[in-house]
Amino acid sequence: MIGLISATAAGASARDRLATAWPGRTRVYDGPVRRAVESAFAECEQLVCFLATGATVRLLAPLLADKTTDPGVVCVDEAGRYVVSLLGGHAGGANSLAAEVASVLAAAPVITTATDATGVPGLDTLGLPVEGAVPTITRALLDGAPVRLRADAVWPLPALPPNVTREEPPAPGTADPAGRSAATTAILDGTPATPHADSATRDEERPAPLSGTADHAGRSAATTTAQAQATAEPPHAVAHARQPANPDVATAHPAPAADVPAPLPVLHLTDRIVPLGPTDVVLRPPSLVVGVGASKGAGVDEVYGLVLDALRDAGLSALSVAELATVDAKADEPGIVEAAGRFGVPVRTYPAGVLADITVPNPSDAPLAAVGTPSVAEAAALAAGRGGELLVQKRKSSPEGRPAMATCAVVRKPPRGRLAVVGLGPGARDLLTPRATAELRRASVLVGLDQYVDQIRDLLRPGTRVVESGLGHEEERARTAVAEAQAGHAVALIGSGDAGVYAMASPALAEAADDIEVVGVPGVTAALAAAAILGAPLGHDHVSISLSDLHTPWEVIERRVRAAAEADIVVTFYNPRSRGRDWQLPKALALLAEHRTAATPVGVVRNASRPDGTSHLTTLARLDPATVDMMTVVTVGNTATREIAGRMVTPRGYRWQSEGAR
Repeated sequence: MIGLISATAAGASARDRLATAWPGRTRVYDGPVRRAVESAFAECEQLVCFLATGATVRLLAPLLADKTTDPGVVCVDEAGRYVVSLLGGHAGGANSLAAEVASVLAAAPVITTATDATGVPGLDTLGLPVEGAVPTITRALLDGAPVRLRADAVWPLPALPPNVTREEPPAPGTADPAGRSAATTAILDGTPATPHADSATRDEERPAPLSGTADHAGRSAATTTAQAQATAEPPHAVAHARQPANPDVATAHPAPAADVPAPLPVLHLTDRIVPLGPTDVVLRPPSLVVGVGASKGAGVDEVYGLVLDALRDAGLSALSVAELATVDAKADEPGIVEAAGRFGVPVRTYPAGVLADITVPNPSDAPLAAVGTPSVAEAAALAAGRGGELLVQKRKSSPEGRPAMATCAVVRKPPRGRLAVVGLGPGARDLLTPRATAELRRASVLVGLDQYVDQIRDLLRPGTRVVESGLGHEEERARTAVAEAQAGHAVALIGSGDAGVYAMASPALAEAADDIEVVGVPGVTAALAAAAILGAPLGHDHVSISLSDLHTPWEVIERRVRAAAEADIVVTFYNPRSRGRDWQLPKALALLAEHRTAATPVGVVRNASRPDGTSHLTTLARLDPATVDMMTVVTVGNTATREIAGRMVTPRGYRWQSEGAR
């Protein structure tokens, strides 16, 4: 809930506009301002104060406790010109809230968080639990100081700035320069897949703030912080590990001697417990699946304690647990459900028949008799782990004085890359959707046609790797994008208009298997952009047809044009005419003319929405194909389409008048 507080009539007016725009999401606090702020601070996740920032600071100061639990606070000035993210920019979601409020009130968001202002991803905005010297690493990222990256695998994170360098793992048995023991670490692969990579991206326009602070399992920041007490540590650190950890406070370490160079900051991306130096941070990827079996009535303490002990003994972090898995028959077993709740993760279940077909190292007759499969814990973990490595074989709980009632096993699942197929719209920046912008900023690898890349290069984060090529390489770009996602990266594949309409979605998805996540981001198509300029030509049934025969035989195209002509459907022609294809458009118009009058309105729009865009209305008889090129869309009306006040209008076909007006 968002609490709204105001002190003046002008503030109340803006407050009420926001409350009307967000019904059910906001609560208005009336009465004396101090009491209203205190009540909202205690009861709401976020506050919007229509007050001066100074007054708000003085009212909030006695209430502040901790950045991971305090609500996010936004201030709006008396004139409604600025929306200031005042408190809890990341943890409280105030940065994203400021942008939302500004959009409703037509104001300017003011965000001063350093990472958001510079386009560097905040470590607490990546959706992953984070531990260690977060302020120290963040300062290094912002200052351009060297930061080393150690990762067990590639995960689809946003682009990290160029001062973050991947590090080859130390030789077995050796120590690194910071004194840490060697780890068997696979290094994050940042090598370009093609020679077209261009990492020197500009940073002229900064990214908008990322929304929320939920981690990979959907846990809130407070839940994630609480879960830090469950982080499994080596035996000598168990007592410390079971205390709540503040991920924003670095562990205290003695200062190095004057003649010893300070260790370089290290950013770890691992599910393993690693000793952290005074300038280290560890991000916990969602890499662990815990299979759980339980007898009827098994208590949550037994199930939860068993899993914690198994993780600790294996040197694994509980913050990397992505889900618990079990058999369908145990979907509602309270001990399992409540244990998952303590971890803040979902429970995934499988039919006994599916689990019975999975080969496991420790089958048993007991679960076979009870639920129909010789393995629950190991089989469920392997099923949910998508072919991952079984790190912990079946392990039984060991309660004192009674038989074990729970079993568990742990699998490390392989990373799953992410491919976002993004439609950039017709070209105008204000027709690029907010979702498309967010996906561009989320990507660590961008793949696209060079001229489209140039349109949005300024939106990319520093360090984004760009793979671009010219016209005619669509299939190569699609294969490259899929391969980069399969390597674990967060990839954005861009296309003009809507990427699913005569663009990159089709060839990319033809290449993609189910080993990557695929996200489609719709865009404003050229047909829609042109229609908005022409008037309302698509008011009834309509079809888009490409006249390019590079990928489709002309015989097929002609059959489709004839069908549209006979069905009296409005037609928008894409790719109507090029230097090497100058006869297809006249032929298509002739086919339509067999079923439509010479006076049928036709709209011609070139470079819709762009500064050099042009448009004009003509008729089927007067259209000159020589005025059309590949940057043009041609919309031919149906028999009901009319030119009205200089605009092209196709009636919806409904009877608007009442019976009495006839």
